[in-house]
Amino acid sequence: MDEIQLNHLKGAVEALLFVSEKPVSIDQFKDAIPGSVPADLKEAVKALEADYTAAGKGIVIAEIAHGYQMLSNQLYAGYIREFYKTRHKEKLSRPALESLAIIAYKQPVSRTDVELIRGINSDGVVMHLLNKGLIKIAGRKEVPGRPYVYGTTTQFLEYFGLRSLEDLPRLEEFPALMAKANEVAATLNPDVSAVSTVDLPAEALPEAAPEVPLVIPEAEAETRLDEELAKVRTKLDIEQIEKEAQSLPDVEPGQGGEASGQSRLMGDNGDDGHGSDTPAQ
Repeated sequence: MDEIQLNHLKGAVEALLFVSEKPVSIDQFKDAIPGSVPADLKEAVKALEADYTAAGKGIVIAEIAHGYQMLSNQLYAGYIREFYKTRHKEKLSRPALESLAIIAYKQPVSRTDVELIRGINSDGVVMHLLNKGLIKIAGRKEVPGRPYVYGTTTQFLEYFGLRSLEDLPRLEEFPALMAKANEVAATLNPDVSAVSTVDLPAEALPEAAPEVPLVIPEAEAETRLDEELAKVRTKLDIEQIEKEAQSLPDVEPGQGGEASGQSRLMGDNGDDGHGSDTPAQ
């Protein structure tokens, strides 16, 4: 492939990446560009990626979820945050992140397995993660009752910027990662000492300070009421699903919702990213 052909292919690849809201695979490039071959497409993508990196542009091309996608350069993340400072940014709650981490590392795993590890009822957070498309039903567990088992989706890879599950940090790396995070926190705020509690015994941890009653504004009280009502509706939905589960055919592994664009992942449904947690019976 000569330079003229390479430049033309780079332009076509760049255009497709620009208009796509989710990662584009080599096969998708091949289907959209007549006469192209995978080897030439990979060369064009790598060359385009190198061009963006060398020029220090505000856009980079990253390999994510078995494809390629245009993303904003992290060097300019501060400007983007300032630009969207009035925009609501939804985040996953801590219970949702805990459950998602268990599913990611232990998949396929049942809801009961998640609850045994967390020590708390996880109906709400599992349903929330399903609704977000971050996990999917991956089959049934071969035990009495044959409960559903769950696994992560392509959308999970997109949200966390992973090429595949092999890019997940190994569990033994977490102490080093937390130590590094503490170093960064201490550098940014030297007045606050960041101490990791990973290997500390329970008696070494400080007692919680007594809670001080707060006056909750009316708007916030209404928001909390809406959240509690949503939790009740979610539990009713789960109970209905469990009643109907026995009449459903077996679900083949790999079924799940299609991934959507990373930029719109957490805002489509307008909820607040909080899964419900109630003590396990």
